[in-house]
Parts: sequence; structure tokens; C-alpha cells
Amino acid sequence: MDAERIRLNIANVHQRVSTAAEKVGRRADDVTVMAVSKTRSSDEVRTAVAAGLRDLGENYLQEALEKRQATADLDARWHFIGPIQSNKTRAIAEHFDWVHSVDREKIARRLNEQRPDSLPPLDICLQVNVSLEDSKSGVAPEDLAPLARAILQLPRLRLRGLMAIPAPTDDVAAQRAAFARVAELFRDLQETVPTMDTLSMGMSADLESAIAEGATLVRIGTDIFGPRSG
Repeated sequence: MDAERIRLNIANVHQRVSTAAEKVGRRADDVTVMAVSKTRSSDEVRTAVAAGLRDLGENYLQEALEKRQATADLDARWHFIGPIQSNKTRAIAEHFDWVHSVDREKIARRLNEQRPDSLPPLDICLQVNVSLEDSKSGVAPEDLAPLARAILQLPRLRLRGLMAIPAPTDDVAAQRAAFARVAELFRDLQETVPTMDTLSMGMSADLESAIAEGATLVRIGTDIFGPRSG
């Protein structure tokens, strides 16, 4: 997609965020827009960062590593948002600033062990399977608290929040109900985990519902870069 269209799309997304936040008495500045840049070129990433987006989300490790190397001069935060295989944890621990998709203690322990001492603690979100879909990654809601307690013992990780991808639906009431459940789980954990400040939920199709229920970070791909081919 050409640079001017990406810039216009980003402006439109910011307007949607601002309108959604205003409707529920929130400040737009309290919601971070992440550009989901998987399958996108380094030039498209550069355009997004030049337009003011600092947070970049990637699902595919090898592609992300190549893209990060090609854009090493950018002031950006790189977030890994895809499923994590054990053989990928070292590269993720070494090259990302955030991980949104932690759902097992084994993976958390590997990320902790493999995070270089020269880097700050790795910021992580626990992915919760709020819709209990068999096809989705994520920890069941009832297992969140034990996983959080285990992660608090890992010094190279910093537990920052929850991430969720509810079952897709065009029903706004259903969208909000799912996000409200994630927000409730988030508030419950905050009572014992004071570092929790991030609620990563909402994408192009449902960001308004997510913001209405308290999202602090929305993950936007299609409405910034257009439909993807892969």
C-alpha cells in the first residue's frame, strides 16, 4: 500500500479511537494504537512509524527478525503477538520488547532464562482464551491467577497485563460482553499484581467495543495497511 494511504488510514484510526474514548469518558491518549505489521514490508513499517506509531506487532518470527534488522534505525517497540513454540523462545527473548501471547508457565520460564541480562525485563501479557475456543491459544480464565503467581517469581519478566482475541462477531453487545469479561479478569489480577497496566484487546473490526470496556492497547492491521494476502 502506498505511503499516503497508510498515513490517511492511521489518521482515521486515531479518529475512531478518539471518538470511542470520548463516548465513555476516557482520554484517547490512554489508548495505544499498535500497527500489526505481519506480512508487511519494511517500507510500510517505516511509513507507519513516520506517521507517529511506535508500537509494531508481529506474528511470524523469522519475518519479524528480518524486518527488525532492516529497520534497526527506527525508534520502535516490537511486540510478539503470535503463538509461541518452545524452539522460538530464545529469539523472541532476545529481540522483542513485549510478548502478548504467553499462556504456559513452560514458555514463561524459557523466556525468563533466555532474556539477556543486558536488556531490561521482557514486558509480557498473558493471553486469555475468554471465549473458550478450542482453536485459539490462551489460558483458561480460571488458570490465570496461578500462572500470574508463577511469573511473578521470574525476574527477567515483567507482567504487564492481559491480551485477548474473543470469538469474532458483528454483534456489538456480544463484543462488549467478551471484552467486559477480560476487563473483569484484569481488575481481579491487578489486586495482587500492581505492575499490571495493559489491556491488549480490540482489532480493526471491534476497537470501539474494546475501548468502551477499558482497552489500553488496540492491535490494528487491516485498517492501517489494508487487507493482507498471507
